[in-house]
Amino acid sequence: MVIMLAQLTGCQTSSTYTSLQSGIPVTGLSPACDQTPDTEDNELSCDENAEDLGTLCMVIEGKASYYADRFHGRLTANGERFNMHEMTAAHKSLPFGSMVRVTNLTNGKKVVVRINDRGPYIKGRIIDLSKGAAKEIGLIKKGVSKVKLEVYDGSDTGESQTS
Repeated sequence: MVIMLAQLTGCQTSSTYTSLQSGIPVTGLSPACDQTPDTEDNELSCDENAEDLGTLCMVIEGKASYYADRFHGRLTANGERFNMHEMTAAHKSLPFGSMVRVTNLTNGKKVVVRINDRGPYIKGRIIDLSKGAAKEIGLIKKGVSKVKLEVYDGSDTGESQTS
């Protein structure tokens, strides 16, 4: 009986996955977003479109990659079909629906994506962009680039935006 219970709990699946290794706080991000971004290591960027995205929760820097053809049409972790042309992304622990402004630190191009999947599963990467989003920030040719993520509470009701 105890063995069966241990096996059942080991097979649990959850859409509220939290990465212990990422160190990214997850509780309270949506809808009220009660975390304060770490402004000592990262500067906050405020431009004319920031108020449309909701409350800025945190700023993170790291490496981004993208995923496309092989996953097009498959179910994402939140249950919707992956469309490689939409402005979406995968993150290990941010809540589904979170809006994230991704800035390619190599060329300064930006895109706003909605988190709808889990990943990346390659060490050292913090976000996997859809091919459409990667194209917007000039990531296709290189494949991986240093980026800045500005995470918002997801209260935006409109479509994803690019700048």
